[in-house]
Amino acid sequence: QLSEVFLFLDPVQLWFLTVFASVAVGVLVYGFTHSVALALIVASAALLCPPWLMAWLRQRRNVRFEQQLPDLLLSLAGALRAGAGLQSALQTIVAQSPEPLAQELGLVLKEQRVGVPLEQALSSLRQRMPGEGTQLLVSALVIALHTGGNLAETLERIGHTLRARLHLLGRIDALTAQGRMQAWVMAGLPLMLGLVLTGLEPDAMQILWYTPLGWGVLMLVAVLELSGIWLIRRIVRIQV
Repeated sequence: QLSEVFLFLDPVQLWFLTVFASVAVGVLVYGFTHSVALALIVASAALLCPPWLMAWLRQRRNVRFEQQLPDLLLSLAGALRAGAGLQSALQTIVAQSPEPLAQELGLVLKEQRVGVPLEQALSSLRQRMPGEGTQLLVSALVIALHTGGNLAETLERIGHTLRARLHLLGRIDALTAQGRMQAWVMAGLPLMLGLVLTGLEPDAMQILWYTPLGWGVLMLVAVLELSGIWLIRRIVRIQV
């Protein structure tokens, strides 16, 4: 999955580094709290961080690609209206485009140069970037390859539609930012309260941190906290 976000690292070395980091974090937590259960929980969470990080990087890359796509479509439509060919226009625009747009479309052009049909290269692009803008772009180019038509006008309309959609998504994100922040604030309050009470009444909090009953309560609280965050984010997420 590293190559999907253009990170060319050795997976074996990354895995050993992740295991070492999770063990180190677990030992550090045990040294501060003397709680085996809490150390195991933190170490397990650290071990799961790379998949979460990969998913976040992939989502961030897809979002940036979708944001850059309208400008590409409008520039490509202008080049086609000026009389340039599709491949030459793509090469010129991709060379001046930022990442990840330049990387993904540059890979499409490289695949075509080594003999891969354009339709197959576009299909691979759609699999790597499964966004609505990419779906529209690939569909327009494939239809133009088979049936012809006014590709410049089609790309221009798609570009204006995607730009209007991004503007609407930006307004929705601004209006729902308070709800998303509320989820994290409410989730962090029990943790902060537990730390404050541990500093004020350490003897009374010994039951929570160093007994099986307290560990069970902590696990239940963690499950409820994650469920609350997930529910609030689902409520404020609006699909366009």
